[in-house]
Parts: sequence; structure tokens; C-alpha cells
Amino acid sequence: MPKMKTHKGAYKRLRKTGSGKYVRKKEGMGHLLSHKSRKRKRRLKQVAVIKQGGQTRQVKRLIQT
Repeated sequence: MPKMKTHKGAYKRLRKTGSGKYVRKKEGMGHLLSHKSRKRKRRLKQVAVIKQGGQTRQVKRLIQT
């Protein structure tokens, strides 16, 4: 059985914190920012934690850390 390869798309977008949680960037900061409010843009800059549920297992398998 060969080794599983890392999913490079997921590896670039997700990272593991020191406590073992997985974080990602929020969507919506790529373009068309002029009509979005400062408050909204400020919130979008923050990272989002992936909930410790079904998604974490998939993420762990994709990035294999």
C-alpha cells in the first residue's frame, strides 16, 4: 500500500494551531472591497476555526499532520 499524498490545495489553505485546532481564512477579501464596510472587512481578516466535528477528520486526512 503506497503512502497517502498530502492534498496540496488543503495544505496551503489550512493550518494547525498549537492546541491542535485547524484554522482557515474567511472568504470575501479577494476583491470588490470598496462597498464593504470597515467593520465587515475587519471581521473578514480574522481566521475562522474549523469546528471539532465531522470536518476535522476530513481535514486531518487531507493535510496529514
